Formats: sequence, C-alpha cells, structure tokens
Amino acid sequence: MKGRLLLARHAETVWHRENRYAGSRSDPDLTERGLRQVGTLAAGARAAGVDAVVSSALRRAVRTAEPAARAVGVELQRVPELREVDFGELEGRTRAEADPERVRRFLADPVAHPFPGAEPPVEAAARVSAALRSVAERHPESTVLVVAHSTGLRLALCALLGLPVAEYRRIFPRLDNVAVTELRLPDDPSRPASLLSLNRILLA
Repeated sequence: MKGRLLLARHAETVWHRENRYAGSRSDPDLTERGLRQVGTLAAGARAAGVDAVVSSALRRAVRTAEPAARAVGVELQRVPELREVDFGELEGRTRAEADPERVRRFLADPVAHPFPGAEPPVEAAARVSAALRSVAERHPESTVLVVAHSTGLRLALCALLGLPVAEYRRIFPRLDNVAVTELRLPDDPSRPASLLSLNRILLA
C-alpha cells in the first residue's frame, strides 16, 4: 500500500458569496475568511505529520497550500494536472444566470449533458485521478497534502473508488473549503482506493 493522500479543497474565494463557477480559466482572490482558513490548514498539516505538499497550479490553490508547505518545512510542488474542470459557458456565472433547461439536464446527468465548451467530466476524472496516482507513486509511505478543487476532486474520488462518475454530485454533494478527505491508493491500479475519512478539518 502507498502512503496517505490528504485531499483538500482550496480556501474560500470571493466568488463563493455568489456561488459562481470558478474553473480552470478563472482564478478569483481569496476572501478574508479564506485567508484565515489557510492558517487553519497549515496548522493542521503540521499536526498531521504531513511529509509533502502538492497543489494545483491555479493561484487560489497555491495561496492555500504555500503556508502549509512552510509549516512542515518542505517546498510546494505544483501539479498543473490538478487544475479545476473547465466549466465552459458556465465559467464565471451562477446557475441562475445560465439557461434553465441546460442547468436541468446538467444536474440530472453531468456526464451526458455537460455545459457547452466544458471539459467532459469523464476526461477530467481521468486527468485528476492520474495526477493523484502519480503523486502517490512519487511519495511512497508518505503523508501528502494535496490542495486542489471541488469538482475535480469529487470526480477523481469517484474514479479512484470505482463509483459512477455521473453520480459525483449525489455521492459527494460538497467538499468544504480546506476540509480534508483522506485516501490510500493500492499498489495495484486496477483495485479501488480506500476512503479513510471524508470532508473533515485537520485539527492543530
């Protein structure tokens, strides 16, 4: 068995107030609350004995991860493949600002009905899950904090756990900002991962 992956969603951004979709082409700033969350994650990473810190290359993830890397005395590793999904025409918008019929179809089956111009969810799930496997392979027997994004992580969790990707919104309805989901990947990539905990705040 490989080491533990602690998968964390980045801290709160200014778009959270309006529930706007921030994907791979958007990078809103962190809020004041988000900056406080960054400190909470850093303290929790130190208490959890994190050995390495990895993040998406998007600014909101890097700003969330850098203090944790400093807290445990390692250099932050940026992995572009951990970026958020591209939401196509929904990027930067709320669902209320989108076509209601497209929203309805997307919510019913996001795999069959992604928004126009969006990255297909199955492809995003494969991209992020492959990046997580690569991180685990580079850090065997280690505890690795991975800071990434809500939709990308939920899709990857489905892929790694052998769950239907089309059901990611129902199975994992939300990942809270700086909350951690703990995963252990098997040596055999054909076997599902082990979910050790879900959506919890690391305590200092």
